Amino acid sequence: MTPSDLNKAAQSYEHLACELFDGLKNNTYDGIGITRASYGSGEQIARDILANCAQNLDLEVDYDAAGNLYMTLPGELRSAAPVVIGSHLDSVAQGGNFDGAAGIISGMVACAGLKKAGVIPARDIRVMGIRAEESAWFGVSYIGSRSALGTLPSGTLDAAKRVDTGQSLSHHMEDCGCDPAALRNGTIYLPPDSLHAYIEVHIEQGPVLEEAQIPVGIVTGIRGNRRLPSARCIGEYSHCGGVPRSHRHDAVIGVAELVSALDELWVEYEASGKDFAFTVGKFFTDSEWHAMTKIAGEVNFSLDMRSLDREILEVAVKRVLKLTENIAGRRGLNFELGQFTEAAPGRMDPKLMTDMSEGAATLGIPSMKLASGASHDAAAFAAAGVPTQMLFIRNANGSHNPDEAMEIEDFMEATRLLAWWLAYKA
Repeated sequence: MTPSDLNKAAQSYEHLACELFDGLKNNTYDGIGITRASYGSGEQIARDILANCAQNLDLEVDYDAAGNLYMTLPGELRSAAPVVIGSHLDSVAQGGNFDGAAGIISGMVACAGLKKAGVIPARDIRVMGIRAEESAWFGVSYIGSRSALGTLPSGTLDAAKRVDTGQSLSHHMEDCGCDPAALRNGTIYLPPDSLHAYIEVHIEQGPVLEEAQIPVGIVTGIRGNRRLPSARCIGEYSHCGGVPRSHRHDAVIGVAELVSALDELWVEYEASGKDFAFTVGKFFTDSEWHAMTKIAGEVNFSLDMRSLDREILEVAVKRVLKLTENIAGRRGLNFELGQFTEAAPGRMDPKLMTDMSEGAATLGIPSMKLASGASHDAAAFAAAGVPTQMLFIRNANGSHNPDEAMEIEDFMEATRLLAWWLAYKA
């Protein structure tokens, strides 16, 4: 079998990819965008659509205690450490159709192409539809993948509450037919040392590939993060015109000062060539108390800080704690930050990165190397010690919005590269 034969076999399933993307969109469209809530109906619908397709492709279908979906192409040596090809089933509210789903469908199409070309891989290929990657729902990253790997932080099943229902993660898992009790008892479906590699294909969620007019990116690393999902600053409500500046305890000004100081830190890091980014995605006063003429006595906010360097993140956390202590003391405020959540940076495997570059050159696929600023399940696998690699697909208009604009031709380029690696390198 030549690479050309494999290309033709993979390309013949382009129609299948289109049908799956259309099916997901038609069944999880919310009137504005796509909503596949973690451990909710949209995510469950997506899982069932893909599982039914996998059965029609004669792939072995299985689930773990966290409800992750596995669609396996058997290898020649069933006892050999398997390759996992995965991405997430869920989406943010009113998001796009390709975020997450592209990686699962790419794995399915690659496996279908291998079967059609008569290729029996050296080891099992498990395509994984991962639950609950999006931290927007439970305030916790990589729930499905870390559950499978046995690395989900203790207490998460009961402490994490879904933002739209207030119900616990374990409650929503049970509603979806999962087995949180097995997770509490230490069940590990994917022991990290039992895996040969993890590969994730994903749309790029930034403009780099689009601006470079290159269809495929070979990812060099994934930023880790430190987050405050639900922080508060408490001050004192008072009248705008009646209280002089020296007597004010303005929660808005306090949080604004924190944000400004972090922006200065970003400038400092950027000037010295260090990798860092942050955002305050939530910043709001209490709607039951606020008014145009009131000094704000409370502000609720979130904080998301990211870097490829764990040490930079630790320094940034210490800076936040010092800043809030200083601001609170000077302005008569109280910061209730809660606990920082943590996701470790994900380093890509040097050999896998070299393999993918070789494959792109062999197949004539234009590619470039770039880091991932966004978080992905691949970071959980890398942090667990599994050799990991990501491929990005060019995607206009960003992500986490209804306007994601991945082209099927670019998707197939990444899928051809994935199929080549599975046939010749796995």
